[in-house]
Amino acid sequence: MKTLFLIFTIFSISSFNLVFGNEIQNRTEEILRTHFGEDITITYKKYDLDRNMKSNIENQIEQRFFSDYIYIWQVESNDSLKAIALMDNVYGKTLPITFLVIFKLDGSISSTHIIKYREDHGGAVTSENWNEQFDGKDSRSTYIIGEDIQGISGATISVRSITKGIQKLTLLYDEIRKAI
Repeated sequence: MKTLFLIFTIFSISSFNLVFGNEIQNRTEEILRTHFGEDITITYKKYDLDRNMKSNIENQIEQRFFSDYIYIWQVESNDSLKAIALMDNVYGKTLPITFLVIFKLDGSISSTHIIKYREDHGGAVTSENWNEQFDGKDSRSTYIIGEDIQGISGATISVRSITKGIQKLTLLYDEIRKAI
């Protein structure tokens, strides 16, 4: 009986990860196709973060990476690289928020998207209008909430977390763009 329970538990956890992992990947690729059109080639990979680089960026932004890796999407058209998208998570009040930053090849932000928002409150950060304020920013830009970035009443923690997460990815993009 214990063996059957163990098998059921392992199967349930594996199925959960497959379903929700694919949900995030599919949503990301849908966003990329909407942004760039259907006639693109999309490849993605897990990218392990160099420990020293990770630590340096975390210290600059004062926010830790969610994990020791991120996901990278490369967008190509006619055998030419068009954009790079980086996906990471940040903590909201208690749960992770999965977000995507699409970069132009020069390192400026083309667009940002919230892929999965899990909190009960603060969902206004998923708004396209709120996310548009990051367009054109890069690692040299300022990200001061209340000045450069709009605050949202009822979403203070999410705004702060996502803003720092996006800024963190601009620094990371500068570090890794030649390696990808």
